[in-house]
Amino acid sequence: MPEVYHTKRRVEFRDTDAAGIMHFSAFAVYMEQVEHEFLRHVGLSVHTPDGDATISWPRVSIRCDFQSPVRFEDEIDISIVVKKMGAKSVTYGFKFSHDGRPVATGETTAVCCRIYHALPPQSIETPTWFRDKITPYLVA
Repeated sequence: MPEVYHTKRRVEFRDTDAAGIMHFSAFAVYMEQVEHEFLRHVGLSVHTPDGDATISWPRVSIRCDFQSPVRFEDEIDISIVVKKMGAKSVTYGFKFSHDGRPVATGETTAVCCRIYHALPPQSIETPTWFRDKITPYLVA
């Protein structure tokens, strides 16, 4: 059974709409924050120096399906797993809940890239050292 990383976030006023419900755009921000937190938890980062370049993980896809509302100051539980490891990409799966009630599910896909200062990012094979640290969270 794969490991699951869990964390919490409190819905901030800035993350709500005029009805006081967490705005859909905030889910994307939370997913990115939780991805970064997860990577730090396993000793990684979305930005790793690599000689005269940086290895980074630009997102190429994001999806979020809303299930039920949360409001300002609600504390939500967020879990993240690795849904898929491609040769050059990783897809994360997210579940949001509040008091045991499903709130939303989401997914992001990022591509491993080498970034040089004056050139466009170049996709590269996912380094073994990265793959080894997140494989315990792979669900497939």
